[in-house]
Amino acid sequence: VQLQASGGGLVQAGASLRLSCAAPLRTFSSYVMGWFRQAPGKEREFVASIGKNGVSTLYQDSLKGRFTVSRDNARTTVYLQMNSLKPEDTATYYCARARRVTPVREAGLYDLWGQGTQVTVSS
Repeated sequence: VQLQASGGGLVQAGASLRLSCAAPLRTFSSYVMGWFRQAPGKEREFVASIGKNGVSTLYQDSLKGRFTVSRDNARTTVYLQMNSLKPEDTATYYCARARRVTPVREAGLYDLWGQGTQVTVSS
């Protein structure tokens, strides 16, 4: 089983991107899903997490208002809408699965990770 993140690319500052993460899991709706990112030379950091039913969400405080996480359980896909992108958003973005009840920010609680999609924001 693999998570497939897509939708990254090279954009100018101020642009928007929507990342998708296809998760071909029979019990997709049973998992909390999360997004993380890692910039070159930096540690991986939490971006957003969404609960099983798509109602509960959790964000890195500095990204609230610009990033929105959502999911479509019928399509077993989780999304990350990123608006007003900044050069500091440049990173590889990863989706991941957690066997939790509510959204979580700790990477160690996620047990399955995708391969990542590159987002590059030019100034």
